[in-house]
Amino acid sequence: TMAQNGTTENRGTKGIAALPLPQPVKVQEVRHTKIFIDNEWHTSSSGRTFPTFNPATGHKICDVEEADKEDVDRAVKAAKAAEQRGSPWRRMDASSRGRLLHKLADLMERDRLLLAVGFFPLLYCSANTTFHPPFIHLVSRKNQKDSIPSCVQVGQLIKEASAKSNLKRVTLELGGKNPCIVFADCDLQLAVEETQKGAFYNQGQCCTAASRVFVEESIYEEFVHRSVENVKKIVIGDPMDPQTSHGPQISQQHFDKIMDLIESGKEEGARLEYGGAAVGENRLFIQPTIFSGVKDQMRIAKEEIFGPVQCIFSFKRQQEAIERANRSQYGLVSAIFTRSMDRALSVSAALETGTVWINCYNALHAQTPFGGYKMSGNGRELGEYALAEYSEVKAVTIKLSETL
Repeated sequence: TMAQNGTTENRGTKGIAALPLPQPVKVQEVRHTKIFIDNEWHTSSSGRTFPTFNPATGHKICDVEEADKEDVDRAVKAAKAAEQRGSPWRRMDASSRGRLLHKLADLMERDRLLLAVGFFPLLYCSANTTFHPPFIHLVSRKNQKDSIPSCVQVGQLIKEASAKSNLKRVTLELGGKNPCIVFADCDLQLAVEETQKGAFYNQGQCCTAASRVFVEESIYEEFVHRSVENVKKIVIGDPMDPQTSHGPQISQQHFDKIMDLIESGKEEGARLEYGGAAVGENRLFIQPTIFSGVKDQMRIAKEEIFGPVQCIFSFKRQQEAIERANRSQYGLVSAIFTRSMDRALSVSAALETGTVWINCYNALHAQTPFGGYKMSGNGRELGEYALAEYSEVKAVTIKLSETL
């Protein structure tokens, strides 16, 4: 039943004791540290390795083989061989390919804990998911289409490389500085909870992070107050503990970047309502952080923080909120909180983002296309639009003779 997954819906069933939360399997050893190419594990051609650390404890997990140019070339060669005409994969019908992909999905689901905590290192993986060979290889410079989630600068380099090589199509999802607009007629508690889901999910390390929250002036103070009270419910701790809802940042470098931006918020005059500090020593935890009184010109208002920082702004008029929400180089996602359907539809039409959520956040579905405007990238993942990105269109015209 659903209660086996520790869901709140079933914990309160009258007369039935809730089952304990499932405990994850503790991994005692790292099984693979080499580079996986063409269905085999390889040692790096350079012989170099790099250390991987547990961000929750600061302890070293293992040393992992570091891929170099020769390893990348080997991976590309294997991928090209697999998609050549006459290869086993190209001769395979769609249903057989589907069975293999489903098998891969089943194995990933079986080992989801190991994958989640990083004990199967896939180095410099470009998440190449073309419908040709079913490989997750290192970097594809020569395939027909890549899907690269990354920063704006890397995305620009990828586009430039594509233009200078073979004009390969590239879809880019390059992050965002995502606005939420909270109107006075909304369900206020719902808006508080959903915007914080957006801000603090995965410790803010999410391209859809709700880092700019515009709140109508008449409810601004109450929204800030409720936000501070709600954030206190977040449990910071070991990410392997099912009770934990807030884990560490991914690396020391990223931790330092987030702390620098938090300091900039203080220095530029934003009001620190909650958090803003590191938790523990030699670990990479940062408290969920809330700033109020944020102004559009501040660094925390313009730069993608990619950390647990929620910035709350005030606005007076609907048009003002729309203009300020759109005043960003990014355009990935946005959200609107209102009870008025007319307002929801008119504002969603005006927002320059690839996704607009109304009275919800992070509502992602496999059937719904996902992607951004402006510097958030181009192209779409998920849904029918994604299939088009991975397809080539061919027109074949036959002249029919009169005798046919």
